[in-house]
Amino acid sequence: MALKQKGTDAAADPKKRRRVGFSGIDAGVEANECMKVFLARNPDEAGSEDCTSIQPFDLNHFFGEDGKIYGYKNLKINVWISAISFHGYADISFEETSDGGKGITDLKPVLQSIFGENLVEKEEFLQIFSKECEYIRDVVTNGNAIKHEGTNESDPTVEIVRVELQGAAAFLYSRLVPLVLLLVEGSTPIDIGEHGWEMLLVVKKTTQESVPKFQLLGFAAVHNFYHYPESTRLRISQILVLPPHQGEGHGLRLLEAINSTALSENIYDVTIEDPSDYLQYVRSSMDCLRLLTFDPIKPALSAMVSSLKESNLSKRTCSLRMVPPADLTETVRQKLKINRKQFLRCWEILVCLSLDSEDRKSMDNFRACIYDRTKGEILGGATGTNGKRLVQMPSSANEEESFAVFWTQDCEDADDQTVEQQPEDLKTQEEQLNELVDNQMEEIVGVAKNVASRGKDKLAELLAR
Repeated sequence: MALKQKGTDAAADPKKRRRVGFSGIDAGVEANECMKVFLARNPDEAGSEDCTSIQPFDLNHFFGEDGKIYGYKNLKINVWISAISFHGYADISFEETSDGGKGITDLKPVLQSIFGENLVEKEEFLQIFSKECEYIRDVVTNGNAIKHEGTNESDPTVEIVRVELQGAAAFLYSRLVPLVLLLVEGSTPIDIGEHGWEMLLVVKKTTQESVPKFQLLGFAAVHNFYHYPESTRLRISQILVLPPHQGEGHGLRLLEAINSTALSENIYDVTIEDPSDYLQYVRSSMDCLRLLTFDPIKPALSAMVSSLKESNLSKRTCSLRMVPPADLTETVRQKLKINRKQFLRCWEILVCLSLDSEDRKSMDNFRACIYDRTKGEILGGATGTNGKRLVQMPSSANEEESFAVFWTQDCEDADDQTVEQQPEDLKTQEEQLNELVDNQMEEIVGVAKNVASRGKDKLAELLAR
């Protein structure tokens, strides 16, 4: 059925064109552009943008697939979190709302999904500073201070308190969840109803009358779980240092306290659940410093360094596995509670530390070992039709750097599981492997430099043997 058109005179005369107007489509605004989060230490800072600003890793992912907010003109969302009780207060302002084709985003449920019951009205938020001024003290009263010999114990007013994640401590964790969601990428709340959870709190004591006696600087959530036949493993699930106190060494304090606990209670080993790059950097630096003074490692490390100096891996006529002896790996686990995967990572860093960076042959051999290890992890050790395979795959995201890894299985017809790779595929695979190796070399050298600067005396003693 045809639509009847009006204004045929204008259609007949090409000089007379109708102007058709369309209402503007709402492009939306990204949450990262209009939302700010602050940490308020007292009532005077509530409502002020002059207090400590928190930089969330990403606010957009809370607001749907495209991370945008629709229907508001000049939208501004400011959220203040109390550094005393960790309640929150949100101030939302805008000039007007209008449906520009994408609806009007309901902000309340989104903010509730982040802050939950912690989000209160301004009047209640201001009263909380006086009502719950000793909230942290009430939590740590039921805990036990952890005494440990750390590398960062210059401030006697700072201590680590260990509490079971129940009662008052469980309520404290529920108030800290919004900070975890905002500041730790990919984080999810832990199940505090599950048995075996504990928190280690970094607190600062003060004698000033006008401020709370205890101030929370950071925390770690750890889980004790069974290890066959009669032991316990300790897994670090979350570590967070509050933004005003980051860079002061409190994350290192927490790691050292956890290691001290594992040693005193003869825990099987310590692991970390999906650590960030920076947390892994701090952890590896700390563990390498511990290993530098661990006598059983020195003979094996010396032998490994000698092999790298004497071998010639550049022509690939021989190979060398840069791994520590199995009995040493077990000894490190038993005596230092460093798990196998972490020790292998630290072993490579210590080997790098022990080599002369100006000795091109030794460093080339070191890189060749890293290359072989990386290639084995990705492609598997099998050279026949069984094993892992890496094949270039087309992708709209990045056509040149897309690949898939698959595992082939035994079957009667080998042709059914053999994938023929073209020369260009092999070239791309080699480029990707070298890029991964370069990134790993950069990480290893970065930690090695940090360890060398912090443990000059320990390193000199190691190299002298």
